Amino acid sequence: CTVQQDNPTSNPATDLPPPALATDSPPSAESTTIEYLMAWKKNDFNSMYELLLPESKNTISQEDFVNTYQNVNSIGVFTNTVAKHISTQQNNLDAKSYVDLTLYSSLVGNIHREITLPLKFKNRVWGIEWNKGLILPELINDNNLYMDYIIPSRANIYDRNGLAFAAHTDAVSLGVIPGEINPEQEEQLLQDLSPLLGRHPESLKSLYASSKPEWYVPLGETSSNEIKTIYDKLTSYSGLIMKPYQTRYYVGGKLGAPHAVGYTALIPEEQSEIYKSMGYRGDEFVGVQGLEAWGETYLSGKRGGALHVASPEGKWVTTLAESKSSPAQAIYTTLDRRFQKEVQTALQDLVGAAVVLNMNTGEVLAMASSPSFDPNLFDPANYNIMQLEETIMNPYTPLINRVTQGQYAPGSTFKVVTMASALESNLFNAEQIYYCGHTWTGLGTAYTKYDWTYDKGFAPSGNLTLIGGLRRSCNPWFYQIGISLHNWADYFLPDMSRKFGLGSPTGIIGLQQSINEEVGGIIPNVDWAKETNTLWTPANTVHMAIGQGDIQVTPLQMAQLYAAIGNGGTIYRPQLIQSISAPDEKPSFEFKAEAVSQLPVSSNNLNAVRQGLWEVVNDPSGTANYRFRQLDIPIYGKTGTAEDLPRNPHAWFAGFTNAQRPNTPDFAAVIVLENKGEGSEWAAPIFRRLVEVYFLDEIDTLYPWEVEIGLTATPSPTPIPEPKLHIVQSGESLGSLSGFYKVPLADIMLANNLNNPNLLSPGQELVIPLGGIENLTPTPTHTPLLEISSTPQP
Repeated sequence: CTVQQDNPTSNPATDLPPPALATDSPPSAESTTIEYLMAWKKNDFNSMYELLLPESKNTISQEDFVNTYQNVNSIGVFTNTVAKHISTQQNNLDAKSYVDLTLYSSLVGNIHREITLPLKFKNRVWGIEWNKGLILPELINDNNLYMDYIIPSRANIYDRNGLAFAAHTDAVSLGVIPGEINPEQEEQLLQDLSPLLGRHPESLKSLYASSKPEWYVPLGETSSNEIKTIYDKLTSYSGLIMKPYQTRYYVGGKLGAPHAVGYTALIPEEQSEIYKSMGYRGDEFVGVQGLEAWGETYLSGKRGGALHVASPEGKWVTTLAESKSSPAQAIYTTLDRRFQKEVQTALQDLVGAAVVLNMNTGEVLAMASSPSFDPNLFDPANYNIMQLEETIMNPYTPLINRVTQGQYAPGSTFKVVTMASALESNLFNAEQIYYCGHTWTGLGTAYTKYDWTYDKGFAPSGNLTLIGGLRRSCNPWFYQIGISLHNWADYFLPDMSRKFGLGSPTGIIGLQQSINEEVGGIIPNVDWAKETNTLWTPANTVHMAIGQGDIQVTPLQMAQLYAAIGNGGTIYRPQLIQSISAPDEKPSFEFKAEAVSQLPVSSNNLNAVRQGLWEVVNDPSGTANYRFRQLDIPIYGKTGTAEDLPRNPHAWFAGFTNAQRPNTPDFAAVIVLENKGEGSEWAAPIFRRLVEVYFLDEIDTLYPWEVEIGLTATPSPTPIPEPKLHIVQSGESLGSLSGFYKVPLADIMLANNLNNPNLLSPGQELVIPLGGIENLTPTPTHTPLLEISSTPQP
């Protein structure tokens, strides 16, 4: 029989369907989008490139990708990018991210667009499928951006009377080839050039006197307007080379106001991107120094432009954005161009500075630094540009503004601060008597200090009131004040000095503090001593009391200080700007006197200081009296001779007038001449000349070193005396030897390698450089002695 079998029972393991292949679902594309946008915000274009699909990278190299974004930013003047992620739509291996984009342009305003970033998931990562339209939609199909700039003409700089200091015009560079000059024409040639270039004919001749016959020697520049009446005549002179050019012309060149007005130059390559981000094209002239730099935003105006899109063939496609320009604004300065020229000329070829302030407002009437420089040399179109390297390499640094950047010990001009401090301390009074002898031993006999009368071989000044001490510039009087103030309160004199405006920049309006066009000097005190790892001892205050030691001031600070003494006690901020305005528009800035503070001195004490300054100039025994005789303008002032061992001292004069004329404001002025000698001999005559020019409109008095106005005497050659060997006798000092031999004390010290003028011993051999230290060879060697001790002059 047949046996029927049942169906086998089901097996779960064998009945399940075949398993599906395992696959990872793609992560969100949003994180890649955000990473890309964050890199864009930071202008990190290399990181952006790393997020592109390999296929996109095959269409553009990393270098070209980076350059493309950089060029767009540069052309559009885009200074900031804000790209906000809105949302992302993801469909398996494809995604789209929607982005709100704003490109901020400093020239044409903001451009807002919505863009869509396409992404693909490949090789287990998301990548951007890039094209140029992802920068701006209008750049699809390889379109490009270009900018039409609207650049206003640079505005002029004027003096207070509307006379130009700097203006765009036609100019002519002038120079000579000495060997081609007709000797019969030379005198008349120099006479014709003299008024054009503002130099004495003999001074012009000296520029090429030692040059080779075939050399071209630059003489200067003039505007075509200034030269037009004599141009044809000048063409007839052989050896004279004239080269016309268009330029921003600085009137007067070296004798204009180069340190106050400054100059323009082509944008330096290293600063090109900075200027481009501010809307500049990159090939313009910009202000580099002085008012040109300080007033760049006013003088250059507001640039405008139109940002266009062009096809690869260069055809216009569309305009993305545009902005209007605004006219540049001219700067009217507080300077008087005629007076400024006279002040700059007054310094001649001396090294130093002069500054003149309206003492009742702080307006800068003149600002001169020497050696000067010609701002016209910074224009490559100027044929005389070969002189620029000489200017830059000059060891006397003509580009430095010594009025605000020169730092010097003020010498005896500082004694007004010491006197005021003494009176305010109530330790002294104006009529108090002190014997002014040749020496002062308050720090001990080993550190004896000498009065200037000793070094000169004059009799001591004798009993003097404090006012008389200022009149005679008595060092022992002020040494005594210094040690008394220190023992009473060692911080008092430094603190008073700061309240007089010293130790920090004046904050002059018109020069850039950010590029150190003004420095603050040094007022040493206890804290300064700690910072410099030195001790603060009575000697510090004793030296400071006569304006020596570590104290450093700028001429502008001292002018501000003396102006405050002159006006009754108000310290005004110095200002170079009278007004700023565009043509036919209301001024955007107008001068207003700014009182910074008051001198910390009572009216009675201030009057005592003023009386001392009056006597310096007007009393027969005043240290500057002989320089101001027969001048019918009331003057208050102080001489200063600040030691700078082993070199010669700096010569100072600081003062103010009190003419009280309705249309001629009184001024305060300071003159300092580096390493020239005594203030009464060098700086005071220059102060007198400024007074004559300003109030009398003429020059009545020659400098002691002039043979005629503007021409320095040329001494006849004389044999150079041989140095003399001197054996020191008992009781002799360097000061007495200096007076006897008529040789500067500093020269004797330098010739003998001496550090201390006080430490001499009988029998000691000294070399006396009768012919000057520069003619002394060889210099004998001595062991340096200890501790420098000041022997200042008035």
